[in-house]
Amino acid sequence: MLSRRGLTAAGIFLAVVGCATAPKMSRFIYPEARKDAQVDDYHGTKVADPYRWLEDPDSPESRAWIEAENKITFDFLGKIPEREKIRARLTELWNYERFGIPFREGGHYFITRNDGLQNQSVLCKLDSLNSDLQLLLDPNKLSADGTVALKGSAISEDGKLMAYGLSTAGSDWEEWKVRDVATAKDLEDDLKWVKFSGASFTRDGKGFFYSRYD
Repeated sequence: MLSRRGLTAAGIFLAVVGCATAPKMSRFIYPEARKDAQVDDYHGTKVADPYRWLEDPDSPESRAWIEAENKITFDFLGKIPEREKIRARLTELWNYERFGIPFREGGHYFITRNDGLQNQSVLCKLDSLNSDLQLLLDPNKLSADGTVALKGSAISEDGKLMAYGLSTAGSDWEEWKVRDVATAKDLEDDLKWVKFSGASFTRDGKGFFYSRYD
């Protein structure tokens, strides 16, 4: 039975990296994970949960344990000689301009574009299929560390408004905002506690439908 501390990225990497020459193996000294006496009683059945404290990844103790695990992982990965060659080849393969499928609303065309190496494609507007691209939203600039992702968007039928949802650090929880298409500036709308929902504007563009939790 695997313990939580045994499920490290280094161990997972070793299972799938058969195409690369791994560095000489040495015994990993994993950081000790404190075990609590936490026991839950489910209708008379007692279940131990000694690592409950790790469920808060932002606590100082959890962060210290995570950083110690990461050090083991990245020290190992950094010694693989083929790693830079693989990185260079993947960069070469991915580095080309690409576009999404354009669609039209309210006399404007909308399309996504990636310059080749952007983590997320940017959303652009065109007044005609032959006009220059106008930047509407660049999700790569929503956070300094790149952990905010665009999860969904909807354009009103008159092409004047865009509703869009954001996710932070891979969370299923989304925050939805509304942007004025003409100015590419956000309005005051800020919707929280949204999960697994899209958005659909009313035909008059005065609002949109979405679902959220209490």
